[in-house]
Amino acid sequence: MTLPARAQEPGTTTTIHTEGAGAVRRTVLPGGLRVITETMPTVRSAAFGIWSGVGSRDEAVPDAGASHYLEHVLFKGTRTRSALEISAAIDAVGGDLNAFTAKEYTCYYARVLDSDLPLAVDVVSDMVAASVNRPEDVEAERGVILEEIHMRDDDPGDLIHDEFAIALYGDTPLGRPILGTVDSINALTRERIHGYYREHYVPSNLVVSVAGNIDHDEVVRLVSRAFAEHLTGDAAPAAPRLNGAPVPVDPRTRVIDKDTEQAHIVLGAAGVSRTDERRFALGVLNAALGGGMSSRLFQEVREKRGLAYSVYSYTAQYADSGIFGVYAGCQPGKVEEVLSICRDEVGKVVGESLSAEELERGKGQLRGAMVLGLEDTGSRMSRIGKSELVYESLLPVEEVLARIEAVTLDDVRAIAREVLDAPQALTVIGPVGDRDFSR
Repeated sequence: MTLPARAQEPGTTTTIHTEGAGAVRRTVLPGGLRVITETMPTVRSAAFGIWSGVGSRDEAVPDAGASHYLEHVLFKGTRTRSALEISAAIDAVGGDLNAFTAKEYTCYYARVLDSDLPLAVDVVSDMVAASVNRPEDVEAERGVILEEIHMRDDDPGDLIHDEFAIALYGDTPLGRPILGTVDSINALTRERIHGYYREHYVPSNLVVSVAGNIDHDEVVRLVSRAFAEHLTGDAAPAAPRLNGAPVPVDPRTRVIDKDTEQAHIVLGAAGVSRTDERRFALGVLNAALGGGMSSRLFQEVREKRGLAYSVYSYTAQYADSGIFGVYAGCQPGKVEEVLSICRDEVGKVVGESLSAEELERGKGQLRGAMVLGLEDTGSRMSRIGKSELVYESLLPVEEVLARIEAVTLDDVRAIAREVLDAPQALTVIGPVGDRDFSR
């Protein structure tokens, strides 16, 4: 059974479903703050996360990079803790404290022993709810973020994916890099950063997710105390970012001549959104085409010809769009050959679909990866947090596995024709001069 995430009055607690070792429960606090937990009584740890429903695609052009910039600044201090006190508190109990920014959300999290959960709740909630964003901290992090951009630019295996997003989506919120640009980061002021914080980090736009050896009622009590001064009003939780108009794509070829040892390639097209039922078929297709050592791309490019060390396909899903991409890194003189093989293998899947054996292997790979990926508290915390923030309901693991198992060869054939037979974007980075990589 699944429960629509918005169908709950503030101050009430609902058991969404029981699954495996424990229950998934949800409470809505005043102001629209949601607390969702999953009990795992056989472990000795707990993962605590706070998710904000804002990411780089929400930024206006003058604010490019603000979501990620703010993620950095929130570690610099609150009204009661310095940056050192924040990190030292979690280090002192052997825990992990970190954060990440994505296109559509930002997450702050800590993983600690179950007995140290009260500390994690206090520290992470303090960071998110009581940041002071001092001018000197904003300036200090400006240099750090510029170095992060330079580090990304020095790593073509990382840069290629940002450049591919531009090749597919153009100068749009989904196309722009999460880090921002050197110019946009230099232009952001403390006032804009703090205003961005005040606008987006409000209870109705936040989700607290916790997984591990925990008690839901105790978590709610700890979170209520940590957010006490903010839990006012009758605001409802923000609706998930769903059912928007399809994002237009303008697939292009981007060739960046750069002095690197390898050339890096990403070839791909628009995929499907994260709520599209066909995402399961696309996942099976991805596994068979480039998702493992037995995949077509790995066998053809690496095993048979020895043309690349790393070659794979991947998917990414957003609220209203997605990406299907093929990546390879190879010698600069082999780009045309590798690209030709990748295009041929994509064309074969479109024309012939998968074999029955590949279909079953792809299903098995997806099932195994999902279940094995949920063996720790951090992955469980992430799953329930993202489901609450960006979906209308939380699908039980067994239901997800059943949907994977239900994928047929006809399903794969249909999604392959729609996604892989569409106009493709291409990005190449390496010492390739002005060579033409179009067909």
